[in-house]
Amino acid sequence: MAIADPVSKTSLPAALPGVGRALVMAGKITQQTADEVFRRAKAANRPFIGELTQSGAVSAADLAHTMAQAFSAPLLDVDALDMERLPRDLLDPKLSAHHRILALNKRGGRLIIATADPSDHEAAEKVKFATQMSVEWVIAEHDKLSRLIEVHGKSVSDAMDSIIGGDFEFDEASLASSDGQTDDSDTSQTEVEDAPVVKFLHKMMVDAVNMRASDLHFEPYEHQYRVRFRIDGELREIASPPPAIKEKLASRIKVLSRLDISEKRVPQDGRMKLKMGPDRVIDFRVSTLPTLFGEKIVIRILDPSSAKLGIDALGYEPEEKERLLKAIERPYGMILVTGPTGSGKTVSLYTCLNLLNKPGVNIATAEDPSEINLPGVNQVNVNERAGLTFAVALRAFLRQDPDIIMVGEIRDLETADIAIKAAQTGHLVLSTLHTNDAPATLTRMRNMGIPPFNIASSVILISAQRLARRLCAQCKAPVDIPRETLKEAGFGDEDLNGSWKPYGPVGCAACHNGYKGRVGIYEVMPISEAIQRIILADGSELEIAEQARREGVRSLRMSGLHKVRAGVTSLEEVLGVTNE
Repeated sequence: MAIADPVSKTSLPAALPGVGRALVMAGKITQQTADEVFRRAKAANRPFIGELTQSGAVSAADLAHTMAQAFSAPLLDVDALDMERLPRDLLDPKLSAHHRILALNKRGGRLIIATADPSDHEAAEKVKFATQMSVEWVIAEHDKLSRLIEVHGKSVSDAMDSIIGGDFEFDEASLASSDGQTDDSDTSQTEVEDAPVVKFLHKMMVDAVNMRASDLHFEPYEHQYRVRFRIDGELREIASPPPAIKEKLASRIKVLSRLDISEKRVPQDGRMKLKMGPDRVIDFRVSTLPTLFGEKIVIRILDPSSAKLGIDALGYEPEEKERLLKAIERPYGMILVTGPTGSGKTVSLYTCLNLLNKPGVNIATAEDPSEINLPGVNQVNVNERAGLTFAVALRAFLRQDPDIIMVGEIRDLETADIAIKAAQTGHLVLSTLHTNDAPATLTRMRNMGIPPFNIASSVILISAQRLARRLCAQCKAPVDIPRETLKEAGFGDEDLNGSWKPYGPVGCAACHNGYKGRVGIYEVMPISEAIQRIILADGSELEIAEQARREGVRSLRMSGLHKVRAGVTSLEEVLGVTNE
């Protein structure tokens, strides 16, 4: 990209659009480059701003920052927007798509609109004429805004009308089955006839991915059918399609998941894929459950990119991160991650595996089922009906010359016994348990029948975790909480002496009720020599917890309060996900 010195306004060609003139005046591109891009865009009948970014003359981010400065307009990251809270009836969709603009809000007689080109006077005049309101521009990156406008598309109510009216054309190019290909069975004619259902399912899945949902729930009732997304740990109702579509929708999901569409009496599990772009494929885990009024279907979104976020994105404090990294660098031993279902244990384990996944290391995992596909790791799905249990898989792993073994969950004494022996014979073993906190994990293992000396000699670290909703950085505000309430929550006098204030949720266009995303709360407890002695003496859970505190290990509650003090989450959220 050529960079030029700023030039005077009089030397610019009159035909050059306002965006090009602003870029040349700011010295971001040369006048010659601007003229060439303008000629190419005109010859190809393409928008100038799109040609600018696609040609690499200027990046979308650089363009947005330059426009914000040149036109004194606020800059917005549209990735932070909650699509379901965007108004859909303020602008004609055709006008929005043609000019690549998106209505964000209405304030009095002003319409707040996101654009990458604030110099587009034609768009401003058309909006004024159509809405009888003045336009207030907010600058967004061109590529992100274009994607959001395409995804925004039709409203859910439009999709409902289309299902009833049947006005969709059959097109499922981006929806693929578990092997990456669209289903080509004898049901294809039926699927063509049910194309509105196909398009509705596709829209729900795309919306769920873009809204950062973890699960989709399709729930039939006697007089109602609803679709809910789990976003940041909370279920939100997204759509209420006609109950008449429940059979067709269930059959469509089953076909894509390679399930038996004729079997409606027993639960089934399957997988499918959705291609979101040339380089992004999302896996979905499908579970069906017969209910009184039809099959309830839950689809878990398994995004492989979540395991590649890096350990810093998970929310570990520096000392917790250091303890975990030190443990996974050990050549052998057992690391246990504990917490309830949905607390992020799998993502934590795969983040560790991603750090350990190197050409000179042999890694094998046994899961039920494998949720995240990680190239370079030998992943095995447990199949108890076929006789492939965790214990059988572990025995097979030990004959496969492994360096690192990951067991999805230790459920019984046999699996625990083999895993401990593997940890004692030169292998690094990672696994999960369902316990309330780190000290309780050791008690649970003793209750399973594992001798104390085996626990003390094999387990090197236990990490308990929860997920708390993260306060929206754009709208969070300080709140007044009585000192007594803070002390009851667990804050000490020394914590309350400073000038800090806790933050609480407010709510804005970029979040849901003041929260956006989630952050991990961790209790990372290395097994020190002192804790080993307590285990060997068959000490209680309380004794282990007291020793861990003396060694500087924060409990889940204290770890959560630390994030409250840092303004990451709210006090009520921490109290809700931790119990002491």
